Amino acid sequence: MTGPLLDSPAVSTQWLADHLGADKLVVLDATVLPYTQPSGRPGYLSGHESYVVNGHLPGAVFADVIEELSDAAAPFPFTRPSLEQFEAAVGALGIDNETSVVVYDAVVGQWAARVWWLFRSFGYDRVAVLDGGLTAWRSEGRETDVGHVLPSTARFTAVERPEAWASTSDVQEIVDGVAPGALVCGIPPKEFSGEAGRGHIPGSVSVPAGRLVDRGTNKLLPTGELRALFPAQGRVVTYCNGGIAAASDALALVVAGHTDVAVYDGSLNEWAADASRPLVSAAQQAAGQPAR
Repeated sequence: MTGPLLDSPAVSTQWLADHLGADKLVVLDATVLPYTQPSGRPGYLSGHESYVVNGHLPGAVFADVIEELSDAAAPFPFTRPSLEQFEAAVGALGIDNETSVVVYDAVVGQWAARVWWLFRSFGYDRVAVLDGGLTAWRSEGRETDVGHVLPSTARFTAVERPEAWASTSDVQEIVDGVAPGALVCGIPPKEFSGEAGRGHIPGSVSVPAGRLVDRGTNKLLPTGELRALFPAQGRVVTYCNGGIAAASDALALVVAGHTDVAVYDGSLNEWAADASRPLVSAAQQAAGQPAR
């Protein structure tokens, strides 16, 4: 027996309402919440407490992106897990290779998109993001539950798709014009410009993750509008600060019909760790200065 058919990377709240409780369907809450550290730098907290206290979709299992679905021992936050770690984490969520998975979060969908991309990169396509996430679900007056849902256990087998990820050298080759491809950056505009962040990798197109959705519903923009935001064709590599907003861009690209998409997992955290790698800011561009 297999779960309900998912014919798109994103499913509607109505689709999920119609299939909620079906055999071989697991719903994942992948929420991660931002906060400001005492140093003033941004930080992230597991959304599990909010999931338990403030509520979640009926039957939804909490997926811990910070600890279980990332490599906590890696030098950069949210680094993708190993195949073995991913298999173990997914099996512990009650998912096997016949399960249909719908994942959502309580923000603008970037964490759900990250989990969706992880599944995709490990060879599993029977997964979709809930369009609009918890915001859309609640705005439509749909039922939620509180408390922790204990998942069953299952056995999941993954198969890596290396082409789903871009390395620093891959990105450098695009910057140098040695390899074809377009770079799409998902960070907010002021960070992209360098006004409130590090700037961006030379040649990048700015497509902030927050602008992929309708501000009122958190649902993805219509396909035609998404298509207009991105390069028309060819290989596209998405990045952000740590590979999370980049997954939202990757989701939107796939929804818009792109078939050659990769996520730069280390993103700016890894790129900027080497001072010799160039970064561009609006101030440099205005002054006619080269990328540093």
